Amino acid sequence: MKSKIRYGGIFLALALALGGCAGPVYSPFYEKAMSGTEYITSVHKDLISLPPPEKQVPVAVYKFRDQTGQYKPPTTSTNFSTAVTQGATAILIKALEDSGWFIPVERENLANLLQERKIILQMGQQYADEKLKEATSKILQPLIYAGVILEGGVIGYDTNIVSGGFGAKYFGAGGAAQYRVDRVTVYLRAVSVKNGAILKTVQATKVILSQQLSAGFFRFVRLNRLLEIEAGIASNEPVEMAVQEAIEKAVHDLIIEGVKIGMWKPKEPEVFKAVVEKYERERKEALKRLKQMGESSFWGEVS
Repeated sequence: MKSKIRYGGIFLALALALGGCAGPVYSPFYEKAMSGTEYITSVHKDLISLPPPEKQVPVAVYKFRDQTGQYKPPTTSTNFSTAVTQGATAILIKALEDSGWFIPVERENLANLLQERKIILQMGQQYADEKLKEATSKILQPLIYAGVILEGGVIGYDTNIVSGGFGAKYFGAGGAAQYRVDRVTVYLRAVSVKNGAILKTVQATKVILSQQLSAGFFRFVRLNRLLEIEAGIASNEPVEMAVQEAIEKAVHDLIIEGVKIGMWKPKEPEVFKAVVEKYERERKEALKRLKQMGESSFWGEVS
């Protein structure tokens, strides 16, 4: 009886230790509680808090998709799912809208928009009613044209950039921790509709962290009786959320770089100077860290 209590206490201690170490690990119960709400990245606050522009700029996004061509690694069967989300265009349009600096115009499904406008015109012509024709002419306003086209895409998804772990066992009881770092890279460029010149190109990178914690215990309770207990938890940061954060960072940087070269203007230039100074300071610090790490082009490079 004492032996059972003692081994039960050891298992309880392992479970509590694992739960304590798993504090930063993503919990499935947390996901269930937060389902249906909008995911807010760490960059989103900086994006929406930018000082307002002098005038919003109409921009067009035809496509902004995955250009890596990578697929998820197969597990137990053949898997043709892509490693990177195919909805990057929708994410970019939302980021442009949230910034308050741009007026995104519909170009991804332009054929659907033109078809609906054509149906309205045909309806007025079919019934040959002057009042109906006048009503349809009022409904169909001229389409907004964009002076800038935003191009680019998700150009890199590198896995296992850094991986490692730690583990220890003593008298059949122990635990282990493992981690892996992936990286997604996004390019965003602004193209002038007037002459086709590439006005500015920015790059943004987001690290994707995966981690796993495990604990185990085994001991011969008595002759030919082996007690073995295992527990573990793993956390994988969703690639979609990493792509969203990288795109929002790219839009944030593009706004600041555009102001620096005069592509667009802020409503209050003096207020925006503080944003530019903070941006330059963070960029210099990032480049300094990268040189110390031996990588010349890792974070936030802007060409």
